[in-house]
Amino acid sequence: MDRAEHAGKLFIISGPSGAGKGTICKRLVEETKVEISVSMTTRNPRPGEIDGVSYYFTSKEEFCREIEADGFLEHAEVYGNYYGTPKAKVIEKLSQGIDVVLEIDIQGALHVKTAYPDGIFIFILPPSMAELRKRITGRGSETEEAINLRLSQTLKEVSYIDKYDYCVVNGELEEAVARVKAIVVAEHSRVSQNIYKLIEQYKEEV
Repeated sequence: MDRAEHAGKLFIISGPSGAGKGTICKRLVEETKVEISVSMTTRNPRPGEIDGVSYYFTSKEEFCREIEADGFLEHAEVYGNYYGTPKAKVIEKLSQGIDVVLEIDIQGALHVKTAYPDGIFIFILPPSMAELRKRITGRGSETEEAINLRLSQTLKEVSYIDKYDYCVVNGELEEAVARVKAIVVAEHSRVSQNIYKLIEQYKEEV
């Protein structure tokens, strides 16, 4: 059957800083037909960023109009700039049969769950707090105080794991990527209205 005949699925991937969710999302997009969701922001473009690819860049006035029109799956203000996931852009891709992945923090994911409950929510976990500390420390950009704060925040974030459909422990990257790819395949095998249509087709053929 043609892929375009079926709605795509929205995969929401969250996890604590250092768990590796960004790397997993990048691999998912590179190795499958899943496309990344492009966020909208009011901040100025940085060198090398492309409108419509890196972000949809817009004014605060236009962003606020989108908020009033319920145009976002989720949105937030960070350091004076607004960021959000444009609902229409995501729905358009899904209606074309394209799977979309959204890498987002836990609070944003909870908003998406309300706006689009049919999403598939995946939580990425580190294999241990010791490994998480090692990964964050390896970046060389965090003070000891900041690292301890991040680890404390991680314990708060994992308390929301029951809001998710799947959890993947990212101990070995290749295995974690394979598990997330398997989730994508499995979700397309769920019993759905499309399956009932196929069964009706069987009856007509008989």
